[in-house]
Amino acid sequence: MNPADEMLDIVDETDVVVGRAPRGEATAKGLRHRCVFIEARDARNRVFVHRRTDTKMVFPSHYDMFVGGVVGAGESYDDAALREAEEELGVSGLPRPEPLFRFLYEDGAHSWWSSVYQVRCELPVEPQPEEVAWHAFLTDAEVAARIDGWRWVPDGLEAYRRLREFRGR
Repeated sequence: MNPADEMLDIVDETDVVVGRAPRGEATAKGLRHRCVFIEARDARNRVFVHRRTDTKMVFPSHYDMFVGGVVGAGESYDDAALREAEEELGVSGLPRPEPLFRFLYEDGAHSWWSSVYQVRCELPVEPQPEEVAWHAFLTDAEVAARIDGWRWVPDGLEAYRRLREFRGR
């Protein structure tokens, strides 16, 4: 299926479903929908970081320290988090990601309710080549050292900032 045809729940400022629209329409019109962000760490506590492919609908070729994506119409945040983590990491049998918090992301052009999760991935990863152009597991210090030098997805940077606050760092 073409990702632009995927049906999404459209939500209001309080995260209540008010309609449905195809992903392409939701993106083009800036309709508020739902997304999940999953911080995946390996057995050595390093963070999975990747560069998105240049064919991505939103923020192509940007770096991200989260895996994730949109929540499909009728799908729960928790189910979307597991589905997206397994898809983007290229694994199956991942533990269910742990929900941490939610926030409303808005940047003028985009708006989505965002649910942030964490998961431990001790399986060998094989990211989807359609989604991930490059990947590595980096330490927290390595991620922090690249924040100003790399072009990161802006919603991921906001989730990263909020996650650091959530953890008291």
